[in-house]
Amino acid sequence: MRKADLSVIGKKTAPVVYDYTWKDVVLYALGVGATAQELPFVYEGAPRGLKALPSFCVVPAMRAFPRVGDDVDLSNFLHGEHTIHLYQPMASEGRVIVVGEVAHIYDKGKAAVYHIRVSGRTEAGTHLFDCNWVNFYVGAGGFGGDPGPKATPLNPPEGVKPDYVVSQKVAENQAVLYRLNGDYNPLHLDPAFAKGGGFDRPILHGLCTYGFAVRALVNEVLGGEAARFRSFKARFSSVVYPGDTLTTKAWNAGGQYLVQVETGRGVVLSNGVAEMA
Repeated sequence: MRKADLSVIGKKTAPVVYDYTWKDVVLYALGVGATAQELPFVYEGAPRGLKALPSFCVVPAMRAFPRVGDDVDLSNFLHGEHTIHLYQPMASEGRVIVVGEVAHIYDKGKAAVYHIRVSGRTEAGTHLFDCNWVNFYVGAGGFGGDPGPKATPLNPPEGVKPDYVVSQKVAENQAVLYRLNGDYNPLHLDPAFAKGGGFDRPILHGLCTYGFAVRALVNEVLGGEAARFRSFKARFSSVVYPGDTLTTKAWNAGGQYLVQVETGRGVVLSNGVAEMA
């Protein structure tokens, strides 16, 4: 029987220093599908300067992902939701100090649900971002703990056409490129490992799909003005494979946008909501 290690709740990691250059910013943009037509995100000599995509914050955040227990079966520790909050635009190069913690572990019966937060600050202490993971540890629930808050559905308005629709094919080598940002899970590259996990072939990183959506919102809703992006929350609903076409749909809901990402097989990112200045 799998068990959740409740002793990790509230324990913060030691501060992790993440130094990055324009090459890291460009590598991330390419990893989430940016093309040569998006010069502000891929070219250090862009007329108005290179910009970091808002979801680039996941790259330093992963460096401070906290310990979730000594005997956790990571094959059953599933990334269910992700949220980013940006308080300041990230520079195209610099230093970020990141600290992670397991904020809560809730008991959902069939699973223990870990709420994990990684915060990033400048050396001077300016709050840059928070990255929030919701991970489901399947089979580790039922320990009599707090069930936590109920999820609020954020469904697009039924029968209403989206205000923005962006489709882009995922390159066959997209996962090969994205993994260079620091997520080296062989599930996304090794066919034998993927089959062992129950997949016909390697799947795309969930945070890569997430980055595709953020990029689509920045380009289409904000006209490339990445500094206006404030937050994005979404649920991972189904797998994406390299070679799929991702279609990001956004509905203006008055001050925020409801977001959904689909492939030809159905919805892959749901319960999405983005806020912009």
